[in-house]
Amino acid sequence: MSIKQNFIKFTPILKEKIWGGEKLVSQLNKESKSNNVGESWEISDVEGDTSIVANGELVGKSLKELIANYKDDLVGKKVYKQFGEKFPLLIKYIDAKEALSIQLHPHDDLAKERHNSFGKTEMWYVMQADEKANLIVGFKEDSNKTEYLEHLENKSLLDILNVDEVSKGDVYFIPTGRIHAIGAGVMLAEIQQTSDITYRIYDWDRQDSQGNYRELHTEQALDAIDYVAQEKYYTDYNKSVNQSSEIVSCPYFTTNVLPVNGNVSVTNQEDSFKIFMCVDGEVTFSSNGQSEILKYGETLLVPANVKEFTIISENNSEVLEVYIP
Repeated sequence: MSIKQNFIKFTPILKEKIWGGEKLVSQLNKESKSNNVGESWEISDVEGDTSIVANGELVGKSLKELIANYKDDLVGKKVYKQFGEKFPLLIKYIDAKEALSIQLHPHDDLAKERHNSFGKTEMWYVMQADEKANLIVGFKEDSNKTEYLEHLENKSLLDILNVDEVSKGDVYFIPTGRIHAIGAGVMLAEIQQTSDITYRIYDWDRQDSQGNYRELHTEQALDAIDYVAQEKYYTDYNKSVNQSSEIVSCPYFTTNVLPVNGNVSVTNQEDSFKIFMCVDGEVTFSSNGQSEILKYGETLLVPANVKEFTIISENNSEVLEVYIP
C-alpha cells in the first residue's frame, strides 16, 4: 500500500510535570490550560502514548496504524527490517521551569534484560535558556561506585558532576549511562530512542502536592552508570545557510541542522523517514502540489518514499533534520 501524504503532523501529547512550566504553551503555542507542562511528545510510539495524525487525509490515524499499513513506504526498507512495526524514535520539546531530577538511562542490553525495552540514547538542542541556566552532564573527573555513593548519601553529588551554563543553539549528546539533568530555565528539543526507562538518582528532596517523594532507583543505577569523565560534553558543530550540517550521528539517529533563507531543495538519499523540528522562525514544505507550514516548535514527519521536496522560508529560520543512519 503506497502512502500518498507527503508531510505528516501529529497532535502533541502534553505531559504535566512537577518541574514543568509555561514556555511550551506561551512560546511554542501548545494548547493547554496548565501552567506546569514539562514535555510535548511530538512523535511517539511509546506504549500508551501513541501519536495521532493531525493533518491531511490521514488525520485521526495512529502512528501504529501508519506503520502497519505502509511499512517501508513510511519508514524505509532497512528501518522496517530492523524495527518492524515499532517506530524507533521519540521526539520531544521540554521546558524545565525547575531542575529535572539527576538521572541516567540504561544501555540496550540492560534495558532489554530488565525492562524488555530499548535503551535510551538521546540528544539535546537548546532552544532557549534563561540567564545562567545550566545543564548537568557527566562527571568532572573519573569516578567510581564508592565515591559516587558517598556523595549521593551526603547530598553533595554536584561536587563531582559537570555543570555547564548554556545558551540557544548548544547541543549535547547523552549516551546511555551518562548522568544528566536539565537545569531550571532551559527549553530544548530532545531526540531519543523509543524508550521511557529512566533511573532517577537524586530529585532535590522535593515532594509532590500530596507530600510524596518520587521514586529513586539507586540500586538499579549503580551498574548502569558510566563513571568515566570526558574532556568536554557539549558538541561542536558548524552550520551554513541553506545547507544541512551534521551535529550528531550515532547508530540510533543522525541529526543535522539546516538554516533556511529562501528555497532549499532536499533529496532524501537515506533509506529512512525524515523528521523536521522547527527550532527558529517558520518554514513551508512543498512537494508534488502538496505543502505544509511548519511553525516554531512544531514537528513534521516526511515518509521515506518522498524523495524530493523543497523547504521555503522568507526570513532566517532553522530546522533540525533527523533520520535513522
